[in-house]
Amino acid sequence: MIAPAAGATGTPAPPGTDFHAAWVRALDALELDVAAAEELLRTAHLAPVDEVARAAVWQPPRDLGALPVSLQERGQALLDRQLDVARRTAEALVRSRRQLVAADALRPSRPDLPVYVDAQA
Repeated sequence: MIAPAAGATGTPAPPGTDFHAAWVRALDALELDVAAAEELLRTAHLAPVDEVARAAVWQPPRDLGALPVSLQERGQALLDRQLDVARRTAEALVRSRRQLVAADALRPSRPDLPVYVDAQA
């Protein structure tokens, strides 16, 4: 569970404040990123590599301060989704590695080719 940051009073920030609005925008952007990651997991075999690479680049917002108490439930729900995406990503990596090992095992090994040296040339 997300705990309010040190110094939080336990009273919700008024929705009209810049502080609250900045957090709402940050959570909105993060929810879009999580939704995109969930979609990539669902359709990973269809996504172009550059799209996956762009999704991997994320910078946390700066200078937001403590999460307002009024957004704590939303923040917790978003954290839960992120953790689920991280778990599913790790599981997908394990499955991919297993499939790669299985595919490598099915490839015919290339027989050693005899090498002839023309000693009389």
